[in-house]
Amino acid sequence: MAVDTPNPLVDIDAWEAFCDELKAAGQQIIRPEAPTDELNRAEGWRYLTRLTRIALDMFMECSDRDFPSFYRPSHETAKIGADNPDNYYLRAEINGQHDYRISGTRGTVAYLGFIAIAGGYEEADGNMRSVSAIDTHSGLEVNADGSIDVILSQTPQPGNWLKITDDTVAVLVRETYLDRSTETFADLTISRLDMGDSKPAALAGPKLKADLAKTAAFVKGTATLFADWAQGFKEHPNTLPAADQEYCQKLGGDPNIYYYHGYFNLADDEALLIEADDIPQCDNWNFQLNNYWMESLEYRYVQIHVNKHTAKYRSDGGVSIVVSAKDPGCENWLDTTGHREGTMAFRWIGADRIVHPRCKVVKLAELAQLLAQ
Repeated sequence: MAVDTPNPLVDIDAWEAFCDELKAAGQQIIRPEAPTDELNRAEGWRYLTRLTRIALDMFMECSDRDFPSFYRPSHETAKIGADNPDNYYLRAEINGQHDYRISGTRGTVAYLGFIAIAGGYEEADGNMRSVSAIDTHSGLEVNADGSIDVILSQTPQPGNWLKITDDTVAVLVRETYLDRSTETFADLTISRLDMGDSKPAALAGPKLKADLAKTAAFVKGTATLFADWAQGFKEHPNTLPAADQEYCQKLGGDPNIYYYHGYFNLADDEALLIEADDIPQCDNWNFQLNNYWMESLEYRYVQIHVNKHTAKYRSDGGVSIVVSAKDPGCENWLDTTGHREGTMAFRWIGADRIVHPRCKVVKLAELAQLLAQ
């Protein structure tokens, strides 16, 4: 007797649609304004593979909002949107209609912040909106034994409370170091409250199709968003204008951070001199170099960024930072690692006031004289 076999809920069409969307993301790497040299093109194709790895964690491996887990959405080999070399990032996918608890140890990092997120780069508007935030700058409570607990819910709670809404989809954690070699990051876990004896559901066809589609949409949306940013920065090279802070918050920016973004484009005999004559009281500040795709350069092995702790200060209390391909033999030199052009970022974190940095292109032969003035 023949047995009827139902049509599969997930057939090859879902996989082909996923592959087609990933293929379409490649158009961002060959945009006419993007650099065409071997290094930037190679980094562009690698960038898409990195975005795919991040998206697979986000939408495939860690997408059960009833059983959330922290994963790293940006790290040493997977980078997005001027990722901060001083940060250890964590993210967990949640459902704003449920309550959650984050618990663990505070660690010794200079700054620890939690942000509830709505939306994402995979959506049509590309916004990853900040719903609410709690952090060490604004009074995160730490227990006497160094442990912390944060409740995520729509209704207010005693102690550390992170407000969420119906449309909240994730919580993002930023742990900011002054010195990675000596500080200990926070060790955190997250769980949904009122779970009882339930267990994760088996993977269903409709969810698999949706997760594949979101994965590909994230890769394409993220690549497009930051290629648009780089294009805009390129129009005003070797400057560090203040970013639109409200727009940064719509993309998941920390409300305690004041952002600057720019573009460097230097000849072999040139350097970019960045100066801040007055350093405000702050939790941290930093400056970093990125490639065209807004990935931080290789900070594990090369000095491509400087912060409040690692910087060498002038006798007047200000700071001078030098960006160039060749080592000029001065303090606070940052290596462009073979890039003649790329993006860059400056941040004030928890600053009591804002001081705008200044930029100037100088000849390497004249640099020593300028720094001595």
